[in-house]
Amino acid sequence: MLSRIADSLYWLQRYMERADGMLRLLKTSYILSFDKVHVSGMTWRTALEIFTALSPDEINGLKDYDAASLRYLLTDTSNQNSLRCIITKARENARGVQDQITKEVWEQVNQLYHLINHKNVAEKIESADAIVFIDALIANTDQFCGISDSTMPRGKGWNYMNLGKYTERCLLTVEFVHNFNRKINFKLEDEQDILFWRSLLLALSGYELHLKNYSNQYHNLNVTKQVLFDHYFPRSLYYALERANKYLSDIIMANPVEGTNELKRLFGRLGSQVKFADLNAIQEIGLENYLIQVRKELNEFSSLLGQTYFSYA
Repeated sequence: MLSRIADSLYWLQRYMERADGMLRLLKTSYILSFDKVHVSGMTWRTALEIFTALSPDEINGLKDYDAASLRYLLTDTSNQNSLRCIITKARENARGVQDQITKEVWEQVNQLYHLINHKNVAEKIESADAIVFIDALIANTDQFCGISDSTMPRGKGWNYMNLGKYTERCLLTVEFVHNFNRKINFKLEDEQDILFWRSLLLALSGYELHLKNYSNQYHNLNVTKQVLFDHYFPRSLYYALERANKYLSDIIMANPVEGTNELKRLFGRLGSQVKFADLNAIQEIGLENYLIQVRKELNEFSSLLGQTYFSYA
């Protein structure tokens, strides 16, 4: 497979996963913006900090305005991480590899592109039915996931797509956890109520799972365990890394080019930090330091992957 093709497939799925993660956070932010008590301290600040490059002062001026925040996050092209920009990049990558993806996958990406670029988007965002529009966008990203899974052949292209998907999911989970724990200065011993954590869990689609599988005490530790180390939670750091490792191994086996040994060592070191992690040890070194290190190594892996397989300089 040409490096250009592999690169486009990898980034197509990374952008689609980023769009999905953003939309889930936006839905959570929108719903909780109606909570007058603000138990979780949820405003648009979290989404603006993660998905924009605005300064703290600019975020403070925007965070309490629903329509303005949604407009900047969804459609403003001056924000390179707005949904419109992300979907446009995904579509550009998909268009360049139409002979490598199924017709159904291309049509779904195209449909999402036209939905976010519809002439009535501004009106929908500013109306009382903004949540309906967000739900429609989420439904389309869900459909993309299902269509990809049910129509794409399990070959090299599938491996690159899924490596991109789970690499992006790892980064999003780390970013969400880091941003949210900053509200309590990363002090896991400073116990918080489950209502404090629900916005993080909802943004990661893990609130219902948490209520079913974790005790109604030690919420700080239980939430951290779920979102970082739960073996069965599909958006946990552990689960996403395990899936990424599977697809990386398949890629290396099919195409063992120069540099793959270093790539395996780097990813293995990263995987060990998560697979054999201990919450007590993490508390000793500091959760913030741990998350920063994991994020740093994920970015190093992504960079090395590009140099090894996509011919990045």
